[in-house]
Amino acid sequence: MNKKFIISLILSIGTISITLSQSLERQFDQLLNQEFPSSGTGASALVIVDGEIIYHKAFGKANLELNVDMSTNNIFEIGSNTKQFTAVAIMMLAEQGKLNLNDTITKYFNDYPTHGHTIKLHHLLSHTSGLASFTSSDEWYENRNNEMTQEEFMNLFKKTPMLFAPGEKYYYSNTGYFLLGMIIEKISEKPYNDYIDENIFKKVGMKNSTFMNKHKIIKNRAMGHDKIKDKFIKSDEMLDSHAYSAGAILSTTYDLYLWNRAIVQNKLISKESKKLAFTNYETSNGKYANYGYGWAINEINGTSTIEHSGGTFGSLSNLIYLPENDVFVVLLSNCVCSSTDFISTKMAAIAINKPYDNSKINKTKISSGFKEEFVGTYKFDNGSTRVITKENNQFFSQLTNRDKTEIYPSGNNTFYYEKNLIKLTFKMDESNNPILLYKNRIYEMLGKKVE
Repeated sequence: MNKKFIISLILSIGTISITLSQSLERQFDQLLNQEFPSSGTGASALVIVDGEIIYHKAFGKANLELNVDMSTNNIFEIGSNTKQFTAVAIMMLAEQGKLNLNDTITKYFNDYPTHGHTIKLHHLLSHTSGLASFTSSDEWYENRNNEMTQEEFMNLFKKTPMLFAPGEKYYYSNTGYFLLGMIIEKISEKPYNDYIDENIFKKVGMKNSTFMNKHKIIKNRAMGHDKIKDKFIKSDEMLDSHAYSAGAILSTTYDLYLWNRAIVQNKLISKESKKLAFTNYETSNGKYANYGYGWAINEINGTSTIEHSGGTFGSLSNLIYLPENDVFVVLLSNCVCSSTDFISTKMAAIAINKPYDNSKINKTKISSGFKEEFVGTYKFDNGSTRVITKENNQFFSQLTNRDKTEIYPSGNNTFYYEKNLIKLTFKMDESNNPILLYKNRIYEMLGKKVE
């Protein structure tokens, strides 16, 4: 083959690669600049393709009070993404023969009230235990700013009734992952934080990852914010003793890139254990949990994802991995007012060349079939409640203990959020009673009107 031709071919391939990379960068920049303007709270974003970082930038402010710009070195609370680390720690101990995923929780907490049921570690890991989440209880909410011991938490857990038989349904439970942290401590005879630091952070090289601590000075920490009536405020601090093994880790976008590579390359757990973590478990009611061990199982425009979101009082995070493409997206934000899930999902879709439709939502027209009876309170299979209200011809959706959010019609009695991929569809059942179908990409649940 002609040497000049080979050189020309190599150069042209390189040019195509650079052009593609530049196109992705422009699209990511547009999304992130719009969501995180320079004068507001910010974010750090990272995208990898085939193991290589193709995008790593920061936007907005790390601290509005001090007017400090965000950088890619900033450290954020990652909330429930902590659950990945807890799940991996449990699987590491299982591989060492120190526990079994089919162990019952009464093996570790012999007086735990299981109400005649058998609750296994598998159920805690996959959120199918039937244990209510302590963060949904009024007692915890009233004491969220007070230090509590593990014994006090255990007393809170014990008096909370079970929601269903283990394995029957999926229900996201911070209680389950709190108990897993306590089991890690019992088996390892070390505090949870120490075990994770020694056996994960240090092994992976995550030098800028740590844990919540109300008094510790954490260099480069992004201050958490909230927003009330379009004004930014400093958020409350979540206590380490409350977040614990369900949500107490702080990290950076780069450290989470190292974490992803460690999992993908089986550096911490075996290929077999990783398969267990990434399995979409079927429940006894015939539905799927759309959850493995520490990771949610989802999809983006037909491409499978392994992902998780996280939130604390002042921060949001989202981690998305697409195994078919070896694409990983991390987005960390220092305000609970941001649309972290929405933006990172759109970034992942762009990275695999399956972008979401950018057509505008109709903010005025409502389908002729919409009935006033659809306005009201809906109770869902997972125990959550969603209130639909109408004010001045504008519709709102509101979860318990959350602010109400505008929803916009898109025909056929279907509504969308402006910055969310959740779809709400109103229907009438066989008995002519209003029902509400909630869908967030792959995950669906049905709500019945109760008021």
